Amino acid sequence: MITGPEWAIIGLSLKISFAAVAVTLPPSFLLAWLLARKQFFGKLLLDGVVHLPLVLPPVVVGWMLLLLLGPRGPLGSALEQMFGVTVMFRWTGAAIAAGVMAMPLMVRAIRLSIETIDQRLEQAAATLGARPLRIFATITLPLALPGIVTALVLGFARSLGEFGATITFVSNIPGETQTLPLAIYAALQMPGSDAVVFRLACISILLSLGALVASEALTRNQSKRSGYVV
Repeated sequence: MITGPEWAIIGLSLKISFAAVAVTLPPSFLLAWLLARKQFFGKLLLDGVVHLPLVLPPVVVGWMLLLLLGPRGPLGSALEQMFGVTVMFRWTGAAIAAGVMAMPLMVRAIRLSIETIDQRLEQAAATLGARPLRIFATITLPLALPGIVTALVLGFARSLGEFGATITFVSNIPGETQTLPLAIYAALQMPGSDAVVFRLACISILLSLGALVASEALTRNQSKRSGYVV
């Protein structure tokens, strides 16, 4: 039986994961479009920076966020002085950490989707007098939508499983930053908490597996529309 505090942990984890992908989606789409469509000096470097969280230890990513968004960091101090906002030890900070870790997967999924779009369709629309914004809204965005949805699902799954960057950046505070992975870690440190660990682990597995199955189904559907089956 799932207890009240455990439901609260699940709810907080879902809240943080949804917030993470919602905030990360716009910059992920912009980065994916730049990497897919534009040639510019430093493109390889930008591509490497975008995918850096995939290969860096998550603790290092959390430490870098701490340097940037902490009370003495350039962004953190600016936010606090100008708007009185702090993300340290807050669920918003946990969402930022999860979003940073999810961004590489989201950018890659959207980029692959954009690269499959036949640019001749956009060029034909331009020759008929359509403005760039209208071309983007009526051709580019709808054709990239399967990749965007896949990115959201993958980002959500990655955010649910985020641990290292979160605990380094915003600590493990029950009711504020304690997500499912952090709650499992805390329970493992307590004697006689095997049942709690088992329940939370099963919930985490089910949520992550559901997201991955949804992502695979979306990928297969997109592949069929493109004329081949993965």
